[in-house]
Amino acid sequence: MVMGQAMREQFLKDRDIEFLLYEFLDTEALLQRPRYREHSREVFEATLNTAKTIADNYFANHYAKGDTNEPTFDGEKVTLIDETKAAWDAFAEAGFLAAHYDFDEGGMQLPEVILRSAMAYINAANVGSAAYPFLTLGAANLVHSYASDELKARYLPPMMDGRYAGTMALTEPDQGSALGDIRTTATPTEDGSYRLRGQKMFISGGDQSITENIVHMVLARIKDAPPGVKGISLFLVPKIIPGNDSQASTRNDVKLAGLLHKMGYRNTTSTVLSFGEDGGAIGYLVGEPHRGLHYMFQMMNEARIGVGTGAAVLGYRGYQHALQYAKERPQGRLPSNRDPQSRQLPIIQHADVRRMLLMQKSYAEGGLALCFYASSLVEDAHSGNTPVEREKASELLDLLTPIVKSWPSKYCLKANALAIQVLGGSGYIREYPLEQLYRDNRLNPIHEGTEGIQALDLLGRKVPAKGMAGYQILAKEIQQTLTACSGDPALRPLVEGLRSGLSQLNGVTENLLLQMSANPDRGLANATLYLDVFGRVVVSWIWLRQAAIATVKLADNAALPEEEANFYHGKLQAARYYIEWELPEITPQIALLESGNGTPFEMQSDWF
Repeated sequence: MVMGQAMREQFLKDRDIEFLLYEFLDTEALLQRPRYREHSREVFEATLNTAKTIADNYFANHYAKGDTNEPTFDGEKVTLIDETKAAWDAFAEAGFLAAHYDFDEGGMQLPEVILRSAMAYINAANVGSAAYPFLTLGAANLVHSYASDELKARYLPPMMDGRYAGTMALTEPDQGSALGDIRTTATPTEDGSYRLRGQKMFISGGDQSITENIVHMVLARIKDAPPGVKGISLFLVPKIIPGNDSQASTRNDVKLAGLLHKMGYRNTTSTVLSFGEDGGAIGYLVGEPHRGLHYMFQMMNEARIGVGTGAAVLGYRGYQHALQYAKERPQGRLPSNRDPQSRQLPIIQHADVRRMLLMQKSYAEGGLALCFYASSLVEDAHSGNTPVEREKASELLDLLTPIVKSWPSKYCLKANALAIQVLGGSGYIREYPLEQLYRDNRLNPIHEGTEGIQALDLLGRKVPAKGMAGYQILAKEIQQTLTACSGDPALRPLVEGLRSGLSQLNGVTENLLLQMSANPDRGLANATLYLDVFGRVVVSWIWLRQAAIATVKLADNAALPEEEANFYHGKLQAARYYIEWELPEITPQIALLESGNGTPFEMQSDWF
């Protein structure tokens, strides 16, 4: 292969998606639930085929173009490349913005995991343009869950059909993740609306040229609200106030102060928005006063799972590109071959290249499986057959969300770095997509709460919540998998590895809870290391579950077509790699945690 030679990219392998939905998860069993009895597996597959077609034809075609031709702002309006609107329109016209709503609401009544699988194709093709429907889905869900009937009637239909987009407006110039200190204010008026004043920053999709209106979901404080997070309320603030039969639509007092220029996701506008420069932006209270952060966590947690999935598919796409390149690029010979006139080998024949590809496979496919599992928990929390099943799924999802967001964001970015390494000099030039994939993915460890924020959330809140209810559910689920797999000789080393990992995780968790009770600041100081340990154990469990499926299929190897046998061998080998190479790294990490090692914590500001 020569520099610039065209490669036909495969963003996501259909066989992997099929495996995750119907072997790793029993998505077909959802058809037995009352909500989905009118569907079939054929409906699910047709939906995903539609998403794949839209991804290939409308999103992939401007992935690089949107990166090199960023949105512009001339002081009056924002301009995006034309392909962005074509992609939005295709997505909306296919019904995906309303796909998960009930039939009588104008939706397709699709399961959450099918919708998120469809979004995986879209994200893999063009994560920058995919951000607009991704945000709109979350904003519309927030309106659907908590807004008044009047607001729903006015704003949901145009969000569902693609005339309106949506955003989440949390961060302020002086306040990043410390939402309890936000300063945007909301003043009530006689007509029941509010006037908002303040500034929001890093608002993705905060202005654009693809929809006739934008619905901002804004956190603000009503006068005399309690301090901190208990005084935050949620408001719906449209860019344009819709008119009615006797009144024209009017521009709201929401102004674009400027566009921010990111290293990745460049076709997604990142904005600074000013609310209320000319007297106050008209906003409408969503739900009850002072419960805004509670409501917004619905959209934030959806976004965290979405960010994790986006990170996984970017890592997956990079892996697929590196794999194809490694199979086609001839270079060098094995160390045992000293004949300089012999034919050069494809670089995949070199042991270190295979090591890097196997690492990528374990990260990308492990991350995607983790995110699909989380989407299945979202579904079970909503439509599980019994209240007990729904509560269990909700508790487990709450615990795992920090992992689902942070682990793929860290390790699938690492997969992109490894993909660049496989291509060598070709990896970091713009003639190949890997440098853009890396830049795009580098945003995800920051998007929707940094790795450090997820770590504090996991150890400080999620693990001890409700008497460790979620943690105990997870431990029991892992133990059940260990028991089920213990009789298979091929899985025995993996079972023992994960059993040891779970035991170590249990021990360090108990130790850290005691450290936190004695000194919260010091006890939480190494929370990010704990997050990594926790993630390694969870992803090892995810890989053991996939390996168990593979061994069952391979037991009847003679009846398997060669391609299928290779597929399952690949799953089993990736599971072996992750549990034998990556999981053991928790041992020295746990030693640091259990000792309460204070070297970073005790570093003084003046010593830097």
